[in-house]
Amino acid sequence: MCAWDQSHYPSAVTIALEEAGKKGDRHTMIKLTRVYEPVGSADGARYLVERLWPRGMKKTALRIDAWLKDVAPSTTLRRWFNHDPKKWGEFQRRYRRELNANPDALRPILNAAQRGNVALVYSSHDAEHNNAVVLKEYVEEKLEKKSNPPRKSAA
Repeated sequence: MCAWDQSHYPSAVTIALEEAGKKGDRHTMIKLTRVYEPVGSADGARYLVERLWPRGMKKTALRIDAWLKDVAPSTTLRRWFNHDPKKWGEFQRRYRRELNANPDALRPILNAAQRGNVALVYSSHDAEHNNAVVLKEYVEEKLEKKSNPPRKSAA
């Protein structure tokens, strides 16, 4: 018999509930998934976040709630970046600027995230250097600001 006392360590469920309590009544997960991966049971609303339709994918085969072309990087930015990791930092900065200039394009993702999980579906082979990675961080920051509005200081 082990003398280890579990009462001093919170369970994973307790931690998840505490985190959910900080963000409202539930915990929303923004997930990244490639178009070629199977649909996950916890995906929630699925949005294709590419300007171009993925090669080799039939529209009937890709189970998505919507194709959000307007949240994808502009054609000019996409061509400039060309998935070059050396340009990653500058790509993130420029893409965020584009997102800031078009807040209405994010509305479907933000609204869905208020209701539950969201999967941002992308086609890039590089899982670390693509627009969906930047978009996920951007959306999470927006959701955090919504759930924790700035407090007015007492004068």
